Amino acid sequence: MRARLVAGNWKMHGSLRVNAALLDALKVGLKPSDNVAVCAPFPYLAQVSTALAGSSIAWGAQNLSEHDGGAYTGEVSGAMLKEFGCRYAIVGHSERRALYGEDDARVAAKFVAARRAGLTPILCVGETLEQRERGETENVVERQLDAVVAAAGAAALADAVLAYEPVWAIGTGRNATPQQAQDVHAFLRGRLSGEIAILYGGSVKPGNAKELFAMPDIDGGLIGGASLAAPDFIAICAAARR
Repeated sequence: MRARLVAGNWKMHGSLRVNAALLDALKVGLKPSDNVAVCAPFPYLAQVSTALAGSSIAWGAQNLSEHDGGAYTGEVSGAMLKEFGCRYAIVGHSERRALYGEDDARVAAKFVAARRAGLTPILCVGETLEQRERGETENVVERQLDAVVAAAGAAALADAVLAYEPVWAIGTGRNATPQQAQDVHAFLRGRLSGEIAILYGGSVKPGNAKELFAMPDIDGGLIGGASLAAPDFIAICAAARR
């Protein structure tokens, strides 16, 4: 049976006080059997690693450099993240692709760097609204996935995590219907081997999580805004339980 995972992406939110309250609530509200991670901004990883030490909740970063070290001012390497106890690193989030010009080749290089550092990449793929309306969804996610396979090899994906995030459903209040999400997840699974977990990301809320997670090829969620509210995130994690 494939593993379930719910990963919270805090994006550029948080403060020491707010983070502490959120993490305390998650430690109380989640079950030890829940497979949950929080991906925090770089400055808060020390706080997260201290707060969650000894708990069942994993943590990760929202990005990393494709380089292991050197004259790359402002960048953060996979080895640095590993020192903070990070298990995961989000790679290729649509906001990184759209706002910071990360193309498929750079995303693939970051995936390789994460694996090299001993991190589990959460590789994001997804199409824009225009691409969906032109019927290009499968071509787009296949191209994004193939770039990583070409750089890392198909075997490198076996113990990674894949996240399908339709760009038009992120932070917009819109979300793919469960069947729309399932169709893309099934397509992606058909391109892969093994029992890789494929998450759905795109305006997942307590009200739609159970229906989404009931789809046969959806193994959990990559949660944005709802991961910042402890009751919502806990409810979403509960919906992922088998």
